[in-house]
Amino acid sequence: MSLEKIVAVSGKPGLYEIISQSKGGLIVSSLIDKKKLPINAMHNVSVLNDIAIYTYEEEVPLREVIKTIADKHDNKEALSHKESNEKLLSFFSEILPDFDEERVYASNVKKVVQWYNILSKAEFDFSSITAAEEENEEEA
Repeated sequence: MSLEKIVAVSGKPGLYEIISQSKGGLIVSSLIDKKKLPINAMHNVSVLNDIAIYTYEEEVPLREVIKTIADKHDNKEALSHKESNEKLLSFFSEILPDFDEERVYASNVKKVVQWYNILSKAEFDFSSITAAEEENEEEA
C-alpha cells in the first residue's frame, strides 16, 4: 500500500485504497471496514500523494506532513480529530511550524489528523513514504 493508491472520496467518510480500474471508474476498498465499492466519474477523488499544505514559503506535500506526524508519534495514532480547534492548530504548528494560518483552516487540520489516524490504524508503512519521495526525485 502506498500513498499513490490511497484516495479520499467526496461525500464518503474515511480513506480508500484503489484496488483496480474499470471502464466506469475505480474499484476501491475502505481502509476502515475493508468494504469494496465502485467509484465513478460523478465522485470527486483526491489522491493523498497529490495533496499539499500551504506554508508562507511554499506548498509542502501532504506525504511529508504525514511522515513528520508518524515520526513524532512513533507510527501510532495522534490526537483525535474531534479535539478543539485550538488543540488541533497547536498540534499542527508543532508538525508544520510555518503553515499559512490564513489559508489552512482548522477543518483542514482536522482532516489531516483524521487521515493520519486512519492510516495508522490500517498499519500503513510510513517508512515507504521516504522511498517514494526519493523515487519521484530521481524520475524528475
